[in-house]
Amino acid sequence: MKNIKKTFKITFLISILILIGIYGSNKLVEKTAENKIYDCTTKIPHNKVGLFLGTAKYISNGQINLYYKYRIDATVALFKAGKIKFILVSGDNSTKDYDEPSTIKEDLISKGIPANKIYLDYAGFRTLDSIVRCKEIFGQNSITIISQQFHNERAIYIANCKDIHAVGFNAKDVSIHYGFKTQLREKLARVKMVIDLAFGKKPKFLGEKIEIR
Repeated sequence: MKNIKKTFKITFLISILILIGIYGSNKLVEKTAENKIYDCTTKIPHNKVGLFLGTAKYISNGQINLYYKYRIDATVALFKAGKIKFILVSGDNSTKDYDEPSTIKEDLISKGIPANKIYLDYAGFRTLDSIVRCKEIFGQNSITIISQQFHNERAIYIANCKDIHAVGFNAKDVSIHYGFKTQLREKLARVKMVIDLAFGKKPKFLGEKIEIR
């Protein structure tokens, strides 16, 4: 009986700590991103580079990923409004058969974005990698991040910790039903991000510098 009570107390305390971690990380991220995220092209400040945070084009059932579609639309709108001059597409190219950046580039070009205005970062395996590499590899200290609001908030927090001036342009979000699992993962992702930054987590790869011009 004593062992059961002890196990219950430990489980209860761990649960409380996890909830505090989730709540605290979420509030920290939201506060940092406050007044740095925009929904329309008229109010957002100009930046030389817009950072497109990559995602898969298709979901498991073969349908188009709405997160992807809406990020494409947002990037095109931002570029055509003259609020960014170049687009840096950062995504996962971990295998020969999976290449997010090139797919995104093709779709941006099909929407009227000139190919010479698009740069690709093939080592954007995580949001942290994308943000850090934007500065360390591509030399950008001021950027416009393009993704859904929840993702932009987390990315802006990382940028702030890395001395990068960042604002976020919010792509259209998905329905609650469509994005339920993603929103749950986001809560844990924010906790992990805070821990990673506290312990000085580095990108998986850096490499030679690339000038955007």
